[in-house]
Amino acid sequence: MNYLVRFMITIEVTQKISAPVEQVCQVLLDHPQLERFFNAKVKTIKMQNEGELLGGKGAIRQVSIGKIVFEEEIISASDEHICYRIVGNWPVSDHQGDIQLTPLDVGNRTTQLDYVINFNGPKWLPSFLLKFFVGSDISKAMKKLAQHFASEHYSTGKCA
Repeated sequence: MNYLVRFMITIEVTQKISAPVEQVCQVLLDHPQLERFFNAKVKTIKMQNEGELLGGKGAIRQVSIGKIVFEEEIISASDEHICYRIVGNWPVSDHQGDIQLTPLDVGNRTTQLDYVINFNGPKWLPSFLLKFFVGSDISKAMKKLAQHFASEHYSTGKCA
């Protein structure tokens, strides 16, 4: 008998960014502008809940990667942490992304971004391939995010 077993895939990316935590948060919650970093088209289909950060908790974004279209919901958001999940079980199941933002210096001019994604892939697709392609995409996106801040002058402010 042939059994296909699904294993939880975990992807971890760490990136140092030359910007304050609040600025990094603000850029990551500006959903329509995420295509500057990710290989996807992103549009906001539901705004955040009342009283939440702009683009934060309750916001739903539609992500299009070629012909693959799915929705992600922001579960929680603060200046230091963003948590989101794919709505439903397609293209992957049990997906959750957590982005932790930590100031690295006293003046809050540099941020360490720790991005952890957990999900189950489809049974027909080898986990190692999915992990490689998704991990590579996320890593490239975080490098683009760091380059964005390295080439831009920014002002400090709250992620609101």
